[in-house]
Amino acid sequence: MNLKSLILGSTAALVAVGGAQAADLPVKAKAVEYVKICSLYGAGFYYIPGSDTCIKLGGYLRADVVVNGNSVYGANYNGASGANNRFTNGYTWRSREDLNIDTRTATEYGVVRTYFDAVFTWTSDTYAGQGNGSTVYSAIGSTAAPNNAGSGNVAAGSLGVYYAFIQFAGFTMGKAVSQFDAPWNGYPGNNYDALVGGVNTTNGINQFTYTAQFGNGVSLALSAQDQVAYMQAGVNNLGVGGAYGSSDYAGTIAPDFVAALKVDQAWGLFQASVAAHDNHVAYYGATETTGHPDDKWGWAVQLALSIKNIPTGAGDTINIQGVYTDGATRYNFQNLASQAGAIAIFGGSSLPGVYGSVGFGTAPDTLFGPGGQQQTVKTWGFRGAYTHNWDPYWNTSLYGAFAAVSYNDTAKSLICGVGGVGGTFRAAFAGGAGVTACNPDYNIAQIGVITRWTPVKNLTFSADVTYSHLDQKYAGIITTSSTAIGKPTATYELKDQDTVQMLFRAQRNW
Repeated sequence: MNLKSLILGSTAALVAVGGAQAADLPVKAKAVEYVKICSLYGAGFYYIPGSDTCIKLGGYLRADVVVNGNSVYGANYNGASGANNRFTNGYTWRSREDLNIDTRTATEYGVVRTYFDAVFTWTSDTYAGQGNGSTVYSAIGSTAAPNNAGSGNVAAGSLGVYYAFIQFAGFTMGKAVSQFDAPWNGYPGNNYDALVGGVNTTNGINQFTYTAQFGNGVSLALSAQDQVAYMQAGVNNLGVGGAYGSSDYAGTIAPDFVAALKVDQAWGLFQASVAAHDNHVAYYGATETTGHPDDKWGWAVQLALSIKNIPTGAGDTINIQGVYTDGATRYNFQNLASQAGAIAIFGGSSLPGVYGSVGFGTAPDTLFGPGGQQQTVKTWGFRGAYTHNWDPYWNTSLYGAFAAVSYNDTAKSLICGVGGVGGTFRAAFAGGAGVTACNPDYNIAQIGVITRWTPVKNLTFSADVTYSHLDQKYAGIITTSSTAIGKPTATYELKDQDTVQMLFRAQRNW
């Protein structure tokens, strides 16, 4: 009996201890929620854990070197790059990281999409003269060392936001590519940033757009987009002095209105775009009492065509577009080609007793004289490229562009005077007695070739060379100077000019 009682007591104790230990165990942890692939919107999307939103991260890292240019990869048309002297960079270097974030969520109203794209950039720049034998590093704007990180930017580089927009139920709201633009922006087959002949909003532009889809690749976009910063070429007040006056914008009143009809199918693409652009001026003088010109609406129209898989080889393409503008110059001389709308290229001269030569060209949206109304500037242009794939690793593009600028008779009289007397251009150069032909119209032609090598997927090396020719309509001799770029007060021949640039690029997409 004693042995039986001992065994039963021990068993009861063990059960009690076991129950207590079981009660002390933690609650079973929930299963780890692993990231799942989202196949609804193409490769690279994943579900954000705990949500029904899909996300994709992307971007690139790029290293550029430009030969004979003071920006990457802008036109070599004015400032230090147009000086063609010791202030002109033999090379300019840029390193950049791009990061983009794409999210999609399926809803009862369709897909809600957000897209963000930002770049972190370091670019070497140039030195500018101060007219006293000393120079300043123009990227920082002080006499500080070029690598000084106290410039207010990111480690002496810069941070930029290209795109930040929402798409929902056919609407696009935020900073995105202009609906006026062809799908290739400013790059029908090139890396060169400064092609004329159309828009280039690769940096994005604020807008509110509705796009209607009609099926079979046919769509119509109606858009109101911000004109400030990217779409304003100037409303020049000739009453403030200078050869072409100075831009005299008032506050914002109306956005640009854009419509674009697109047919995008297997054979290629056709697009027709139109835009209306309000030119809103401040005052003739410093105060309200001086009065102001009336607003002047400008406009632009563009046709674009892409032909895919042409008979010369698999994947070969032809991209072309043409544009006409009246009072809306940036739709031809686009933002990244803005220097092509304010040209001052210096060169040599064979004339006896003449120091050098210079070619001028300016293309604002409008201009006006004291007490007068705005006179619109008309332009037309085109650009295009043919791309041939030699094999899966190598391709070459031949590209080109052309743009012409035309002033009306009233504008020419304001700039050049009447009968060879007066006018702002002549006044800016000591009366312009040596000017034998005064005409602000000009043409600019660009042609280039680029070859790309992609040894492995998403890694591309490219070499791009671009030649530009300025056909300006002035003739004769002027006296001028520009001490910031080392040009002395001397006589210069008014003459057509040429320039060549090269770009070497390594880029890894991810």
